[in-house]
Amino acid sequence: MDDRMQHAADQQFFSRLASANDSFASGLPSTLARLGQLGGELDPAAPNAAAAELQAMLHTVAGSAVTFGYRGLGQHARALEQRLRVLMTFDAVAHADWSIWLGELGEFVEAGRRDPRALG
Repeated sequence: MDDRMQHAADQQFFSRLASANDSFASGLPSTLARLGQLGGELDPAAPNAAAAELQAMLHTVAGSAVTFGYRGLGQHARALEQRLRVLMTFDAVAHADWSIWLGELGEFVEAGRRDPRALG
């Protein structure tokens, strides 16, 4: 591949990456809103589909956020996802443990709404 072809390929790659970054950033408010909504729907007495969707969304946010320069947001999402996975593993989890996790999810959503790049 000659230098011109390599340069064109690099430009295309970085253009696609910038587009994906813009798409992530513009979708973040609705993603955070959905996370908050799901947190409100989660029944600690019987975690349901809301818990599974929360886990999937947090997993996606964790990976995407780090890729697109939102390192703190991604790290927090990963920690929430991992703790949710632990909570979902047990047959019986104290209501207080769910309440703590839901409170942390709420704080994450609010901090992300204020300034998703400031999380750290």
